[in-house]
Amino acid sequence: MKKVSCVIMDWAGTAVDFGCFAPLNAFLKVFQEQGVTITYRQAREPMGLLKIEHIKAILKMPEVSERFRTAHGREWNQNDVTIMYQSFEKHLFASLQDFTTPVPGVIETMEQLRREGIRIGSTTGYTDAMMKIVQPGAAAQGYTVDCLVTPDHLPAGRPAPYMIYRNMTELAIPSVDEVVKVGDTIADIREGLNAKVCSVGVITGSNELGLTEEEYKTMPEPELYTLKQEVRERMMAAGAHYVLDNIRELPDLIHNLMNKK
Repeated sequence: MKKVSCVIMDWAGTAVDFGCFAPLNAFLKVFQEQGVTITYRQAREPMGLLKIEHIKAILKMPEVSERFRTAHGREWNQNDVTIMYQSFEKHLFASLQDFTTPVPGVIETMEQLRREGIRIGSTTGYTDAMMKIVQPGAAAQGYTVDCLVTPDHLPAGRPAPYMIYRNMTELAIPSVDEVVKVGDTIADIREGLNAKVCSVGVITGSNELGLTEEEYKTMPEPELYTLKQEVRERMMAAGAHYVLDNIRELPDLIHNLMNKK
């Protein structure tokens, strides 16, 4: 029988900001300023990474590199990344407070897990300064965690395992076997795998699904089902141990894990 004593949640797209739109909008603006058009999918693909690494990951995409070369007559360099990241921070900080609303079902789910003695940790691709806006904004609407770890002051952010290990240290979790990591991006899933914990993807509200809450509610069921299946397949291909349709399924998954022989 497996013991689960800690769930480590991602923030944007998993716990708050349905569809993970705060960073998406900022990335699009940053590349527009450079005369480089990127698609929603290109902006979303590296989601979950530390944000400066996210910018690099987009720039490394062959189509984006070519567009940058055409716009500037040269290859991009680290100075470009620094300038773009500074602009990203400006745009993100200007709007971040508007994207702290908890995803439907997450508050009730965390309360249920806490009643069962499970600690709630968290990791993020946001920095300390960004989380000083997100965390109190979410708390004012009822979402809190027992531990928050950002990539600041650690060797690396996702997909490296260090944020998970810091959560385990702060919450005194003695074994990776007792941890379930939950996230909405491929980087989240790889973070969990690299930490050797149970790595779980969640579809509804995710960056991978990429829908606003209104789009989610009004999309025809067959079309929504197809999109969800595509997300499920991407997450499973990335190595997720389990993929949930929505966060409300998490307690049942944990019960099944704990009763599994």
